[in-house]
Amino acid sequence: MPSPDPAPNDVPQTKSRGGRYLFLLILGFVIGVIATVMGMRALQARQDPFPDALMHVQGWHMDQLKASLDSNHCSPTAALPHLQALRMTSENLEDAFPGLRDDERFRSAASAMRAAADKAIATPPLSCAAFGATLKSMGETCRGCHRDFRD
Repeated sequence: MPSPDPAPNDVPQTKSRGGRYLFLLILGFVIGVIATVMGMRALQARQDPFPDALMHVQGWHMDQLKASLDSNHCSPTAALPHLQALRMTSENLEDAFPGLRDDERFRSAASAMRAAADKAIATPPLSCAAFGATLKSMGETCRGCHRDFRD
Protein backbone atom coordinates (compact mmCIF):
# COMPACT_ATOMS: atom_id res chain seq x y z
CA MET A 1 0.00 0.00 0.00
CA PRO A 2 1.38 3.30 -0.96
CA SER A 3 2.00 5.63 1.86
CA PRO A 4 -0.36 8.52 2.12
CA ASP A 5 0.81 11.96 1.26
CA PRO A 6 2.54 13.46 4.14
CA ALA A 7 0.36 16.03 5.79
CA PRO A 8 1.51 19.60 5.67
CA ASN A 9 3.48 20.60 8.67
CA ASP A 10 1.00 20.84 11.50
CA VAL A 11 3.69 22.19 13.75
CA PRO A 12 3.54 26.02 13.64
CA GLN A 13 6.70 27.78 12.67
CA THR A 14 8.29 29.51 15.61
CA LYS A 15 9.18 33.04 14.59
CA SER A 16 12.06 34.76 16.25
CA ARG A 17 10.89 37.24 18.85
CA GLY A 18 14.21 39.04 18.86
CA GLY A 19 12.84 41.83 16.66
CA ARG A 20 10.04 42.53 19.13
CA TYR A 21 12.42 42.62 22.06
CA LEU A 22 14.76 44.93 20.22
CA PHE A 23 11.88 47.25 19.33
CA LEU A 24 10.66 47.33 22.95
CA LEU A 25 14.19 47.94 24.19
CA ILE A 26 14.65 50.89 21.83
CA LEU A 27 11.18 52.23 22.68
CA GLY A 28 11.95 52.02 26.41
CA PHE A 29 15.26 53.80 25.89
CA VAL A 30 13.61 56.64 23.93
CA ILE A 31 10.86 57.05 26.53
CA GLY A 32 13.47 57.04 29.31
CA VAL A 33 15.52 59.75 27.61
CA ILE A 34 12.44 61.91 27.06
CA ALA A 35 11.33 61.48 30.69
CA THR A 36 14.82 62.32 31.95
CA VAL A 37 14.99 65.49 29.88
CA MET A 38 11.53 66.56 31.05
CA GLY A 39 12.49 65.93 34.68
CA MET A 40 15.71 67.88 34.37
CA ARG A 41 13.89 70.79 32.74
CA ALA A 42 11.34 70.81 35.57
CA LEU A 43 14.14 70.95 38.16
CA GLN A 44 15.93 73.68 36.21
CA ALA A 45 12.75 75.77 36.05
CA ARG A 46 12.62 75.83 39.86
CA GLN A 47 16.07 77.37 40.18
CA ASP A 48 16.58 81.11 40.30
CA PRO A 49 18.85 82.11 37.39
CA PHE A 50 19.66 85.53 38.87
CA PRO A 51 22.70 84.60 41.04
CA ASP A 52 24.43 82.73 38.22
CA ALA A 53 23.56 85.44 35.70
CA LEU A 54 24.96 88.16 37.96
CA MET A 55 28.20 86.23 38.46
CA HIS A 56 28.51 85.62 34.71
CA VAL A 57 28.04 89.31 33.94
CA GLN A 58 30.58 90.36 36.54
CA GLY A 59 32.99 87.68 35.34
CA TRP A 60 32.63 88.90 31.77
CA HIS A 61 33.47 92.47 32.75
CA MET A 62 36.49 91.27 34.75
CA ASP A 63 37.62 89.23 31.73
CA GLN A 64 37.31 92.31 29.52
CA LEU A 65 39.46 94.27 31.95
CA LYS A 66 42.06 91.48 31.97
CA ALA A 67 42.04 91.37 28.16
CA SER A 68 42.60 95.12 28.02
CA LEU A 69 45.54 94.81 30.41
CA ASP A 70 47.01 91.87 28.48
CA SER A 71 46.84 93.83 25.23
CA ASN A 72 48.39 96.94 26.86
CA HIS A 73 45.25 98.93 26.18
CA CYS A 74 45.28 100.53 29.61
CA SER A 75 43.49 103.80 29.02
CA PRO A 76 40.75 105.02 31.35
CA THR A 77 38.31 104.90 28.46
CA ALA A 78 38.92 101.15 28.19
CA ALA A 79 38.52 100.52 31.91
CA LEU A 80 35.83 102.92 33.02
CA PRO A 81 32.76 101.32 31.35
CA HIS A 82 33.62 97.92 32.80
CA LEU A 83 34.37 99.34 36.23
CA GLN A 84 31.06 101.20 36.22
CA ALA A 85 29.24 98.02 35.21
CA LEU A 86 30.94 96.11 38.00
CA ARG A 87 29.95 98.81 40.47
CA MET A 88 26.37 98.84 39.24
CA THR A 89 25.98 95.06 39.42
CA SER A 90 27.61 94.92 42.85
CA GLU A 91 24.54 96.74 44.18
CA ASN A 92 22.58 93.55 43.54
CA LEU A 93 24.80 91.09 45.39
CA GLU A 94 22.63 90.90 48.50
CA ASP A 95 19.48 90.52 46.38
CA ALA A 96 21.06 87.78 44.29
CA PHE A 97 21.93 85.73 47.36
CA PRO A 98 19.06 86.21 49.81
CA GLY A 99 20.21 83.29 51.96
CA LEU A 100 23.45 85.12 52.70
CA ARG A 101 21.94 88.57 53.16
CA ASP A 102 22.07 88.33 56.95
CA ASP A 103 25.62 86.94 57.08
CA GLU A 104 27.97 89.67 58.27
CA ARG A 105 30.93 88.25 56.32
CA PHE A 106 28.90 88.32 53.09
CA ARG A 107 27.72 91.88 53.65
CA SER A 108 31.29 92.88 54.40
CA ALA A 109 32.55 91.20 51.20
CA ALA A 110 29.82 92.87 49.12
CA SER A 111 30.67 96.21 50.69
CA ALA A 112 34.36 95.66 49.94
CA MET A 113 33.48 94.96 46.31
CA ARG A 114 31.56 98.21 46.08
CA ALA A 115 34.36 100.14 47.82
CA ALA A 116 36.98 98.74 45.44
CA ALA A 117 34.82 99.66 42.45
CA ASP A 118 34.17 103.15 43.84
CA LYS A 119 37.89 103.70 44.37
CA ALA A 120 38.70 102.49 40.86
CA ILE A 121 36.05 104.76 39.32
CA ALA A 122 37.11 107.78 41.39
CA THR A 123 40.73 107.42 40.29
CA PRO A 124 40.70 105.61 36.94
CA PRO A 125 43.97 103.89 36.10
CA LEU A 126 46.17 106.01 33.82
CA SER A 127 48.97 103.50 33.26
CA CYS A 128 49.19 99.75 32.85
CA ALA A 129 50.79 99.45 36.28
CA ALA A 130 47.87 101.29 37.88
CA PHE A 131 45.46 99.29 35.75
CA GLY A 132 47.03 96.07 37.03
CA ALA A 133 46.83 97.24 40.64
CA THR A 134 43.17 98.16 40.19
CA LEU A 135 42.42 94.81 38.62
CA LYS A 136 44.27 93.02 41.42
CA SER A 137 42.27 94.92 44.05
CA MET A 138 38.97 94.10 42.35
CA GLY A 139 39.99 90.47 41.89
CA GLU A 140 40.92 90.10 45.57
CA THR A 141 37.47 91.22 46.66
CA CYS A 142 35.92 88.66 44.32
CA ARG A 143 38.25 85.88 45.47
CA GLY A 144 37.62 86.65 49.12
CA CYS A 145 33.89 86.22 48.73
CA HIS A 146 34.22 83.14 46.50
CA ARG A 147 36.63 81.56 48.95
CA ASP A 148 34.13 81.90 51.78
CA PHE A 149 30.80 81.34 50.05
CA ARG A 150 31.18 79.52 46.74
CA ASP A 151 29.73 76.01 46.71
